[in-house]
Amino acid sequence: MFDLFFEKVNEKVQLTAAEQEECKQYYTVKKLRKRQFLLQEGEVCKYVAFVNKGALRRYTVSEKGDEHILQFAFEGWTIADLYSFITAEPSTSYIDALEDCELLLLNKQNQDELMNAIPKMQRYFFLNIQNAYVALQRRMTAAISLTADEKYLQLVKTYPHIVQRVPQHMIASYLGISPETLSRLRKQLKGGEQES
Repeated sequence: MFDLFFEKVNEKVQLTAAEQEECKQYYTVKKLRKRQFLLQEGEVCKYVAFVNKGALRRYTVSEKGDEHILQFAFEGWTIADLYSFITAEPSTSYIDALEDCELLLLNKQNQDELMNAIPKMQRYFFLNIQNAYVALQRRMTAAISLTADEKYLQLVKTYPHIVQRVPQHMIASYLGISPETLSRLRKQLKGGEQES
């Protein structure tokens, strides 16, 4: 259950076998069924979730009932409403499972204790937050400066597996375009591939 987690941790910091064993005691294993919630609007985000298996999404719902997808998370990724997790204020978003999932959950108290027990983990969490900030900035820049075509092509280039695992209407929501626009883009791109 922890193999993928330690593979990802060791890409950033090297843990000894003893440190890995100690690390395990701070995490809780959780299984979610497809469509089951990890977080709902109004709740405080109590966990950072490492995705061992499956896929999740984080999204908000407008007053009109429209979903706005903020983030996807697949195997080897983490997901949380970091603002709510850090401040203990109620979340304005939802996190639910797109597929059956196996997660490793870490609450705030255990995260603090883990960083004291294994100081290398402080660097691991810092690097994760740093990477999340960079990804957020990249996403904001793309949202305001790229065309719909460019946003879609960038997404597919960066995460080629996403189109097989995520419904098209959710990809459209994530990109901030209508499902009809995405469908038209995909048809144009397929037509271009056949011509060349």
